[in-house]
Amino acid sequence: MNDVARIDKWLWAARIFKTRSIAADACKNGRVTIKSVNVKPSHTIKVGEVVSVKKSPITYSFKVLKTIEQRVGAKLIPEVYENVTEAKQYELLEMSRISGFIDRARGTGRPTKKDRRQMDAFVEPAMFGFDDEDDEDF
Repeated sequence: MNDVARIDKWLWAARIFKTRSIAADACKNGRVTIKSVNVKPSHTIKVGEVVSVKKSPITYSFKVLKTIEQRVGAKLIPEVYENVTEAKQYELLEMSRISGFIDRARGTGRPTKKDRRQMDAFVEPAMFGFDDEDDEDF
């Protein structure tokens, strides 16, 4: 077994990216780092290194347990890497998921009825200084 592997092949084989070309593009665009240094797709990794992968909105961190270049089944992934992503990153992901319908991407069209109801439930009238109790005074 090799004790080194190309980073783009490893990212694909470890099922972090769907295809090797997507993994290579992520390396070229500076979304894959080792020790806070951007790496090229041909960079070789060793067992024990921590690979950081930026997938918006968070940065995942993986500790290499096994260097592979052939894709393996999903059940064998715990032998290949250990997920050492900080809990703070997952909180960031949850916050973006909760507020995702507030910051709609440009060009996604109008909100659906379900989106509208979720927005209305999220932004309660009390936030704007309106209370049902104030209506009794008039």
